[in-house]
Amino acid sequence: MSTIFNKNELKNIFYILLGTICISISVVLFFIPHNFTTGGTPGAAILLHKLSDFSVGTMVIAINIPLLIWGMKYFGKLFALKTVITVALISIFIDLFSYTLNFDLLISNILVAAIFGGVIIGFGVGFIIKGNSSAGGSTIIAKIIASNSHIKPAQVILISDIIIVVSSIYVFKDFEKAVLSIMSIYATAKAIDIVLTGTLTTKVIHITTSKPQELGAQITKRLGHEGTLIQGDALNKQDDKTLIFMVIDVKKLGELREIIEQTDKDAFMIVMEASEMLGRGH
Repeated sequence: MSTIFNKNELKNIFYILLGTICISISVVLFFIPHNFTTGGTPGAAILLHKLSDFSVGTMVIAINIPLLIWGMKYFGKLFALKTVITVALISIFIDLFSYTLNFDLLISNILVAAIFGGVIIGFGVGFIIKGNSSAGGSTIIAKIIASNSHIKPAQVILISDIIIVVSSIYVFKDFEKAVLSIMSIYATAKAIDIVLTGTLTTKVIHITTSKPQELGAQITKRLGHEGTLIQGDALNKQDDKTLIFMVIDVKKLGELREIIEQTDKDAFMIVMEASEMLGRGH
């Protein structure tokens, strides 16, 4: 048991270290040189850096210390310790890279910098979450508010990001850069999803049909897929249907449509995203 625990913790440490490096490099190489911001603690720290003589790393610490003290009782001891270490590493790496990575402009196009920088920060945050830690800032506020109200954490994070973006208009005197910040935050959110849920090309399919046996036989014969039959009652109690539930690769979706049209033109199909799959080899 202790060996498994140690292996898991070593993996978590690796993810946290990798995540803090990604966030720090992105801030130093893409956001600070172009004078625009992103969401969360790094974004707030960049704004405060522009308004004061303190480094971005120092501002990361200054923002998080009171939040960590405030939210300590809402975290477990291990999670709180990891968050403190994560925040400290982000602060140290940002200041270290600011002095050692002396690139004038790694990417001169600010639009590309916004998207690429947002993606790298997203990867960083995703790795930190996989390491069972937090990058601090708005995530701490979100956890505290969610614990004391019916407001969802994602809503709190969204509001805090909006405040940062609106504040950037005042700091940088540039509305276009605020729009770029929004694009960067969107890229960050997408990158976090990729790290946490992967890039599945699988779709979840729900087919309502009155010919489940015929349709199921054709799907198995032509696509080689298995599914689950779910019996249900129609609302009007006069036209009972059977629901076929299955997952399928997106490349086979076109052929599945053909099978449905040929076998049961009255069938109803819903296609949904599969964000994560576990079991049966996945």
